[in-house]
Amino acid sequence: MRRNKRNLVLLLLFVLLLPLLSGCWDAMEMERRANILAIGIDEASEKEQEKDGEVAHLKKSFQMPNQKLIKVTAQIAIPGRIPLGPDQGGDQKPVLVMSVVGHTLEDALLNLQQQVADELFLGHLRIIVLNENVAKQGTKRLNDFLRRNPEIRRTAALVVSKEAASKYMKLAPDLDRVPSLYLADMVDNLSSLGRFPPSFIGLFWTIYSSKGQEAYLPYLTIKQKDIIELKGLAYFKGDKMVGKTSPLEIGVFMAVKGDSKGGYGAFVHVPGTDQMVMVQVRSRKTKTKIELKNGRPHVRLKVRYECEIDEKESPKVKINDSKVLKSIEKETAKDMRMSIEKLIATTQNAGSDVFGFGEHFRAKLPRYWNRNIKTKENWEAAYQQLTYDVKVDTFIHRVGMKAK
Repeated sequence: MRRNKRNLVLLLLFVLLLPLLSGCWDAMEMERRANILAIGIDEASEKEQEKDGEVAHLKKSFQMPNQKLIKVTAQIAIPGRIPLGPDQGGDQKPVLVMSVVGHTLEDALLNLQQQVADELFLGHLRIIVLNENVAKQGTKRLNDFLRRNPEIRRTAALVVSKEAASKYMKLAPDLDRVPSLYLADMVDNLSSLGRFPPSFIGLFWTIYSSKGQEAYLPYLTIKQKDIIELKGLAYFKGDKMVGKTSPLEIGVFMAVKGDSKGGYGAFVHVPGTDQMVMVQVRSRKTKTKIELKNGRPHVRLKVRYECEIDEKESPKVKINDSKVLKSIEKETAKDMRMSIEKLIATTQNAGSDVFGFGEHFRAKLPRYWNRNIKTKENWEAAYQQLTYDVKVDTFIHRVGMKAK
């Protein structure tokens, strides 16, 4: 009896373990895939539009989309050439750069597949670069394919470029042999350095889908050969880019949003003199209160900056004097308040609530929202009529090792 029971248990255990022995029956070796690391999207020129392949359609066989064709430039990893460590040398290029055109992103990738022997794979896609003109026309025709494709990682970076996106695919930065990895790491590290709020494609889609906030992306430019600069913040209205900020205004945006980590500094005039000092923001704390004032949305912002003085122009400025330091704090607070008010007014003119004030009203005043707003389009109109009060307090805690 015991023996039969033992045999039954072993049989059940064997049956349960049998599926685990099947292994990776559908596995495919990395060398058999064409791994796309980065994608750049531009408008196709008239000459480039003639290169449209008849892969997903036959010409004149269906009604063509009204939008212009796009040019997709892809970085494809070459097997065996991706460096595995810092000491690995060699002059061979680690990636292959190819360009195709199409009516949509999927159409362009199908054209690209016709030119590549191995199956295209997007599971290692690290960054997508949109040319400014494409971003202004709208990202809707790109979002559908990217959101449906299970290979696309939601943590991939999405940026807007001043120059043609294809140029970013051909860069050869000295700090990294793989251009796409350098670009992606640059965007990822911006947040940890306090230079830009968290930004990735999944977050972009989340904000785009919300009713009370508009999306934003890093805005890049090529400063000189193979040198990339964060030029500002691109802000959207719906799926279309409607404006961009200066680099310093990114810090202003982060203050309104409530990002605590500081990373920007600015010259501040020392009252009573013709001298300037460099004030560096180390941290900030923001309180946002919303209310209805005369039946209209009203926001009260209170921002507290923790700063330090990193540099001064002249030894005449006695920053070790408490009165001088207090005057610099007041001047800094005044400058920052004016910058915040200016940026809010600019986005109001564009109807782009990138700060997410609408989400505050939607969460804290649901009756007002459900009765008067309801839709994202209605909030865009209400945001342009939004009133606000801004109060800024600045505290300078350190002036450096040398005060004289």
